[in-house]
Amino acid sequence: MLFPKNIVIVEDETITQRYLQDIFAQYDVTVSGCFDNAEDTIEALKNIDCDMILMDINIKGPVDGIQLAKDILKTYDFPIVFITAHNDDETFQEVLELSPYGFIEKPFSKKDIVFTLQLAYQRYLSHEKENKVESVNQPREYLILNEHYAYSRALTILYYDDQPVKLSSKQSKLLEVLIQNVNHTVDYDALTSAIWGNDTVADSALRTLVYSIRKTLPNLPLLSYSKIGYSIEINTSN
Repeated sequence: MLFPKNIVIVEDETITQRYLQDIFAQYDVTVSGCFDNAEDTIEALKNIDCDMILMDINIKGPVDGIQLAKDILKTYDFPIVFITAHNDDETFQEVLELSPYGFIEKPFSKKDIVFTLQLAYQRYLSHEKENKVESVNQPREYLILNEHYAYSRALTILYYDDQPVKLSSKQSKLLEVLIQNVNHTVDYDALTSAIWGNDTVADSALRTLVYSIRKTLPNLPLLSYSKIGYSIEINTSN
């Protein structure tokens, strides 16, 4: 049976969380985390393994599962399978706009979960394979940063040893701006404006963001210039 190795459950009912965990344990699927609200989910996805998300539409807090899925898909390409107790047309159409990989209606059985997740993951892998085939015939401009890191300008994706690196939206934007100005220092104001727009942020926000990248990617050639700004510096012969 084909299952994702790591799955994240977003479900506000503890009993349902446990029921799902029991099912996945029978198939050696690791539950990377169980969450009942959007804020905890978004924060956790920065640091945990995830190959698929099982998303309840009605979760705790002001953000429902549909909006949470939209927010996640702005940064990640995780396949999402929705769970809902509502089968009205309006909800269904709203979910369809996200092109979900699956839809499970409550109450559900073990068979519903197993069948839907296998089918969803198979669809996801097929989709990924098609994308790779298409990309062979498309020009992809890679910038070699060092022996481990490369950056696709066309896709705005950072790769470590040929594997895409998971970054937050703000980390990705910072890197994108620095790559656009590779080997040139970008000043603090320009970076802050590019990342946060007109939002008011603390003076330390940019420094904290850079620190988070350095902590996650210690070998990235990201340099700082006191009282000036930051730059990505590489060997121009690459």
